[in-house]
Amino acid sequence: MTDEPIAEIPPLSQRGQAAARWLWRGFVDWITPPRCVACRTEVTEGASLCLACWQTLTFIDEPVCEAMGTPFDYDQGEGALSPAAIAEPPPWQRARGAVAFTETAKHLVHLLKYNDMHEAGLAMARMMLGPGRKLIADCDVILPVPLHRKRLWRRRFNQAAVLAQEISRVSGKPYLTDVLLRQMVTRSQVGLTAEERRKNVRRAFAVPPERRPAIEGRRVLLVDDVRTTGATAAACAETLMAAGAAGVDVLSFALVLTPAQLHIEA
Repeated sequence: MTDEPIAEIPPLSQRGQAAARWLWRGFVDWITPPRCVACRTEVTEGASLCLACWQTLTFIDEPVCEAMGTPFDYDQGEGALSPAAIAEPPPWQRARGAVAFTETAKHLVHLLKYNDMHEAGLAMARMMLGPGRKLIADCDVILPVPLHRKRLWRRRFNQAAVLAQEISRVSGKPYLTDVLLRQMVTRSQVGLTAEERRKNVRRAFAVPPERRPAIEGRRVLLVDDVRTTGATAAACAETLMAAGAAGVDVLSFALVLTPAQLHIEA
């Protein structure tokens, strides 16, 4: 008996791979129909919201302050700045938020942050793509706001990293996770005033000297789930600029628009 060579199975073409993924997705959806990440009613696509939940979100559309991303009542022209940005210019160049921090937005953040529901993170990241399109197009690298290793160990993952990775995957822009580090354990920002928040995160972040070449002369897009007073984003931006970044933009899922919400856990 002679051994005959076994014919190799040719690899699937790109079209064949896409068809296989479509068939597998259809099979999975048939077994476990996709559900709204917020209320768990059936929807047509995974990692999405039903119409009812979608309508409870307050999307932040143009026109907005160029630096802070806060909405204007009327169009004030390209590059217009809000009184807050003029009075106290932030250390970043531009900031955008996808939605206002309403109850539904808070619920989505909590599903990702405390319930480990990564589907919520995918839905949130998709909502960030439109408002952040210019920032994403102009950036060279994407970084998440980091967690301290002790908090990361307790929580098991960084919610900002989930958002940043998905934005990186869709846009094709490089994602870096070991450049900006949180070197100090800080107290929770919940309930702190704006000044207390700034003091709390002062000198909390660092860029290791050996990782500076990764951002030197490059535009950085900093990603987070919620921006309240901007104290954390400011501390991160100052650290990145001091390490040689050419510029820093900030993209968040939710943006706190009322000072009273500083006391709501995000």
